[in-house]
Amino acid sequence: MASDTTTSHPDASHNFPQTPEAQTFEEIHKHAIPFLPPNRGLMLHIGAGSAQTAAWFAHQNWNVIAAQPTEAPRNEAARPNTAPNIRWINDSLPSLSHIQNLGLAFDLVWLSEVWMHLPPEHRPRAMRNLAMSLKPGGRLVITRRHAPTPHHPPIWPVNAQEIERLGLDVGLALRVATEHANDISARPDVKWQTIILDMPNDGAGALPLLRGVILRQQKSSTYKLALLRCITRIADSSANAARDAGDHIELPLGLIALYWIRMFKPLIANAWPQRPGQTTAFSSADSYKLPGIAPHALRPGARFTGETANTLRHALTHAASLITAMPARHLTYANDTPIFETHYGKSPARTGTIAMDHELLWRLGTTRIPRLIWIALRRMSAWIEPMLIAEWARMMQNYAAKRGETKRTDSATEALAWIEPERDTNFVRDIVRQKRNAGHRIHCIWSGRLLTENMPHIDHCLPWSAWPCNDLWNLVPAAQSVNLAKSGRLVTSLALAEAKPRMIAWWQQAYLEGAAPLKTRFAEEALFSLPLQKHSTLDLDDLFSALDFRRLRLQQDTQAPEWPRTPPGPAVI
Repeated sequence: MASDTTTSHPDASHNFPQTPEAQTFEEIHKHAIPFLPPNRGLMLHIGAGSAQTAAWFAHQNWNVIAAQPTEAPRNEAARPNTAPNIRWINDSLPSLSHIQNLGLAFDLVWLSEVWMHLPPEHRPRAMRNLAMSLKPGGRLVITRRHAPTPHHPPIWPVNAQEIERLGLDVGLALRVATEHANDISARPDVKWQTIILDMPNDGAGALPLLRGVILRQQKSSTYKLALLRCITRIADSSANAARDAGDHIELPLGLIALYWIRMFKPLIANAWPQRPGQTTAFSSADSYKLPGIAPHALRPGARFTGETANTLRHALTHAASLITAMPARHLTYANDTPIFETHYGKSPARTGTIAMDHELLWRLGTTRIPRLIWIALRRMSAWIEPMLIAEWARMMQNYAAKRGETKRTDSATEALAWIEPERDTNFVRDIVRQKRNAGHRIHCIWSGRLLTENMPHIDHCLPWSAWPCNDLWNLVPAAQSVNLAKSGRLVTSLALAEAKPRMIAWWQQAYLEGAAPLKTRFAEEALFSLPLQKHSTLDLDDLFSALDFRRLRLQQDTQAPEWPRTPPGPAVI
């Protein structure tokens, strides 16, 4: 991903004279250390420079994301710091677009010798994105320099009052602003100050807005709830479908329509009313029935042929048009401005096959989501979706009662359940058999052991119990004893890093050397479910890095137990 280039020198922190490495972190940052959060969690270091700071935090058992926008200094800094709890990423202020795409929330964000390089006109956006990167209760540490302004690199004056005001605008509270301290290198005209801001809440007002939409905004049908739930589901499971649009992100309307059909299919089958006095969900309800197709089969990357393709094409067109005309138009702020600006595009082309790929899903149109709401949905979907389901079930129950129908309340909730795919590894198990029959040697991803079992075990790299995902990239061959020992545990970052060459070799051998539909499915599934940059070709090193970031987010979201409990031994090849 290209770095943000709104400043003249995005790598200015490397051009500016650096603090001598002979001085320890404790000496340099003695005014900030007493205010570090007591619980060591996930920290973001922006403008990572020589990596001295990242290495110190990693040694203190923090998980560190080190952001630096230029490749050469980043590679140089990363070379001596190969600890598995340091991850390097190409990103910078004010956008932090790559960081936001990861969906992570940080306990600590650290900026040293960075803020003065941001032009004043970019600082409000930078502070907003910093706030959105913090967890509730997270902490932002900024060191700022007072000195004569050089010509190169450019430095703009700052003051603590400006930082405090910008922080207040996005919900950050000033914790402390230290007195000016002498420069550690004894430069007489240079002074330093440390400013610390805390995140006491979500910092955006997004959660109260969402709660008001769900519980208080007037609704003439369940469609507003359905749209919001579709977007919530995408934020949780297919967030990489989004593309950056400044203060908004954009989603393909076709993906929202696909999830819309997936949600309404069981409701239509059980004749649950969605509007007062209505016997069906909407006029084209029959096209949503799709007999023989399970709801979970309606997913990104899926392909359909024959009459099913024709019916689904009609259903997608209807859903996209309905969403544009009704819930997207009427789901509004207090001033009646639509929250989710939506534009209908074109119907899918009439062919014998329909594939749920990027081209088709974007062809149907776009929906713009305010970034603050998107971040809240990504982080809080586990809290927001149950509230959506409860309100939706209540509305359906009321509609049914007004028609004189007696329906159990629990059956409404059951009909709204998101039907996950079945835990199925047979397809990949068949690939292993085919490869072995063709003379290929297949090894356990985790131990490196040659697989000889007649019924090879296929492991979900990211465990099914924590995240039901049958995507091809997530299914890997494993020795029986290893698979049973790992069970539903989340692989550690160290074990995943050790398995990287075998993982990449497996992806290449099993999927990318296969037929074109298999390669396309592999790439589409990865692009929708992992925080990958969108390139024309899929780079397997990038895919592995995205898998590692998804593992990190899953660990943060679920606190799943890890495997192995002790570092793995050397691989046996």
